[in-house]
Amino acid sequence: MKLSDGVEQAIHSVTMLAGLDADAVLSASSLAEFHGVSTSYLLKHLQALSSAGILATVPGPKGGYRLARAPAAISLLDIVLAVEGPAPAFRCNEIRQRGPNPLPDRYFKAPCGINAAMLRAEKAYRAELAGVSVAGLIADLTQTDDGGIAARGCAFLDQHQRKSAR
Repeated sequence: MKLSDGVEQAIHSVTMLAGLDADAVLSASSLAEFHGVSTSYLLKHLQALSSAGILATVPGPKGGYRLARAPAAISLLDIVLAVEGPAPAFRCNEIRQRGPNPLPDRYFKAPCGINAAMLRAEKAYRAELAGVSVAGLIADLTQTDDGGIAARGCAFLDQHQRKSAR
C-alpha cells in the first residue's frame, strides 16, 4: 500500500499545530516552510483536514490554522481518511469473471478470496491507525527526543505563530 506524500505532510502539520499556544494559529506558508514542502500542495491537504473537522481555519491577514479538536481526539486514521478519502485501498473489480470462456454465475456466488483477504488487511490497517492519536505520537516523541527536536519546533512556533481571537 502506498500513501501520498500529502499524508505525511498532513500528519506532521497536525502534530506541529498541536504545539501552538491556545490563542494562536499558524499560516500554511509557515507550515510549508518548516517542512520544506510546497505551500500550494500542502494547502490542498490542510483544506481537506479542515473539511474533516480536524483543523479550524481563521481567515484574514492574521489568520491561519489550528487544531479543531484535542490531540488525543485525532487519530492517524482520521488524518489518512481526510487526505486519501474513505475508499478502501484495494477495490475488487471482479476480473475473475472476465476474459475468454467465462464460467457460469454459480462459480461466483461466494466473494473472491483475494478481495476477502485484502478487506481483512484493510480492516487491520485501519484499526491500527485508529489506535494511534496525535497526543500519543507527541508522547512517544518526548520519550525519545534529547531536546533537539522540541527546541527546533518550539523556536519556529515562537517566531511564526500568530495570536488570534478564538
